[in-house]
Amino acid sequence: MTITEIIILILIGLFTGVVTGMTGSSGVIVVVPLLNMVMNFTVHESIGTSLMVDIIAPLAIAYKYYKHGNIDLKSGVWIAMGSIVGAQLGALFSAGIPDTGLGGFFGIYLTIMGITIWKRGINRKAIVEKFRNVIKFDTNLQKITTSLILGFLIGIITGLLGAGGGIMILLILIFVLDFPLHSAVGTSILIMAITAASGTIGYALEGSVKPIAGAVIGLSAVIGGLSSAQYANEINENILAKSIGIVFAILGLIMTAIRGIQIVTSL
Repeated sequence: MTITEIIILILIGLFTGVVTGMTGSSGVIVVVPLLNMVMNFTVHESIGTSLMVDIIAPLAIAYKYYKHGNIDLKSGVWIAMGSIVGAQLGALFSAGIPDTGLGGFFGIYLTIMGITIWKRGINRKAIVEKFRNVIKFDTNLQKITTSLILGFLIGIITGLLGAGGGIMILLILIFVLDFPLHSAVGTSILIMAITAASGTIGYALEGSVKPIAGAVIGLSAVIGGLSSAQYANEINENILAKSIGIVFAILGLIMTAIRGIQIVTSL
């Protein structure tokens, strides 16, 4: 790997950390398109490496929550178990999808995500309020079963797209397992790392993980994330949402267009 490539990976990592620190979302929406378009990684390699990044950065953040007593994996273990199995299945499905088709699918997903953020913003509090009291259970068995099923579905998405599913895990912890908010945030970050680790293993078995690139991006993302967290709390949320949404939508459109051109030229 050349010095230029390492510098590019560091810049990708810093940018990923900034986005993650501002939105609290998985770095997949930045890592995958940039690795694919800038570093010429295949889509499978980009997703596999993105999953590795989603282990490193969330673990660093989760450790801080752990030191403050806001990690309760014992209660959230059912989600983690379901997501581990689901991530393996998602990675298996992904291996059977041609790189061009998977890239086009991810580009569309990223475009929709960008438009959604641009229109609705990234306010987690609003999401929480919207779903409050929607899900109720009478027995502990119902909670465990639901947690396993939802964790499994999140795992499949993780294995397919490389997304850690942080916001979905957070909602499950709050509304299914009745976690207090701080504990839910800390535990969701740790479970996201566990889910990503499972997905990474699945992609690694297929030879679709670049460990050096993942390590460089992941460590850089930690730096970028810590640097952007304070700024994110000060900037106007509407401006932040519009800016991030536009960036994601543009990346998605470019990635979709590239895949479309590849399909046409291959005919």
